[in-house]
Amino acid sequence: MDLPVSIETKKLPHATSKVKVYYPVVVHLQNTNAQSTINHAIVTTLNEILVELGFHDANLLELIASYELKTNQRGILSLNLIVYSFTGGAHGMTIVKSLTFDTKTGKQYELKDLFKKGSDYEKKLSDIISQRIKDWNIELLEPFKGIRSDQDFYIADTSLVIYFQLYEITPYVWGFPYFPIPILDLADIINPDGPLNRMMAFT
Repeated sequence: MDLPVSIETKKLPHATSKVKVYYPVVVHLQNTNAQSTINHAIVTTLNEILVELGFHDANLLELIASYELKTNQRGILSLNLIVYSFTGGAHGMTIVKSLTFDTKTGKQYELKDLFKKGSDYEKKLSDIISQRIKDWNIELLEPFKGIRSDQDFYIADTSLVIYFQLYEITPYVWGFPYFPIPILDLADIINPDGPLNRMMAFT
């Protein structure tokens, strides 16, 4: 049985009253190479978001970074990094980026890794999301054309959650559109060696 990995919360040094950055660090993994790989990916992604949101901007008024654990079991770690910044104007900007790892090897999964090679996973996911958009009467900026091949996602228990950034498909007022899809609904196309199969085995 794969137990949850240990996570410590670190705070970026030299934080100020307007900058608070908290991020996760994996500790005590037996495979130290995997641990280093995972932590490096987390810090690298966090730094990219901080730069994008004006961490070094002289006009920065507030920046807050935090994280959420979505799955930490069965050898899979899936988490969200959440960064909000405000540099003036009507409202601030938030970016959410998700990372999903195999905790034994340190492998980071891309969306394509979750599905069988040759499976038209983009169309299947896009069709499901398109129907949800209609069912939920979600307001779009333009007609939905489908997901990107590298669309943002995370794994939460027995669901794959596909989501979109602010302004990616909807007006700001809609926030982040999240689309949870039961893994069982994707059973015919999931990669038998991937994380979704590992999660589905326990449904």
